[in-house]
Amino acid sequence: MPAAEVDVSPELVRRLLAAQHPDLAHLPIEVMANGWDNVMCRVGGELLARMPRREVAARILRHEQQWLPVLAPRLPLPIPAPVRAGQPGSGYPWPWSIVPFLPGRMAAVSPPADPRDTAVTLGRFLGALHTPAAPDAPVNAVRGIPLADRSDSFARNLRLVGEHVDRGAVMHVWEAAVAAPVWDGPPVWLHGDLYPANILVHRGRLSGVIDFGDITSGDPATDLSVGWALLPGKHHDAFRNAYASTVGEDTAGHDAAGAGGWARARGWALALGLMYLAFSADNPLLAGIGQRNLDAVLG
Repeated sequence: MPAAEVDVSPELVRRLLAAQHPDLAHLPIEVMANGWDNVMCRVGGELLARMPRREVAARILRHEQQWLPVLAPRLPLPIPAPVRAGQPGSGYPWPWSIVPFLPGRMAAVSPPADPRDTAVTLGRFLGALHTPAAPDAPVNAVRGIPLADRSDSFARNLRLVGEHVDRGAVMHVWEAAVAAPVWDGPPVWLHGDLYPANILVHRGRLSGVIDFGDITSGDPATDLSVGWALLPGKHHDAFRNAYASTVGEDTAGHDAAGAGGWARARGWALALGLMYLAFSADNPLLAGIGQRNLDAVLG
């Protein structure tokens, strides 16, 4: 896990609130999560302060501030669209956000109760999200791109975890995915980092999708890889059908959920699974997600 470049504490958040959003400064503040890029601090019962802990996260936080309020109204699950923006101050160097608190636990630690219902809900969410992106939408150098462009990182991660996987089976899936037709449709909106740690479950059902720090545009197969990360294989058809019935003509007309798109999505699930395993020495949760990806893809 990358080291923090600034120390984010409840005291710092309170100083920023007092200076910029004084009507919130009296609320209880506590650190709720400390991730790779951001620290999440609970502010009262209904809000979170999303505080970049690294400069790279501060740059992409502006994408969330600009685009999530645009996307949120058309999505069938809640997302943490910023309700207020914060500026540098009180010794803190970067922009930050106030977002709604969404109830639930990560699907990675609290799996949904009904996998088929989950497949349908998730398929409809992605179908609603995957619309043609704005001309000035963010572009990510490693997500939403042609799968072949990840060949170098794929090979590097395979070397790192090679003794723990069936290399022959891995290469068989990868080569088939790279050989699939490339996405020839318009770049569509993507979550960019959709895996079980960024999906919330409340009372047994999907309750929200969080952490849009990698929001980007490109090939929808990147997001569709979540089918292997979260769903048993027997529910993949329900996932694909729900997606295909929801996604618009501009996306569906380019075989987003057809054989080519599904092959690419399987390749993305494999590539991401290897990446999670390669970078999870200090993160058992991430290691478990990576292993599940590989088991699902190779199974």
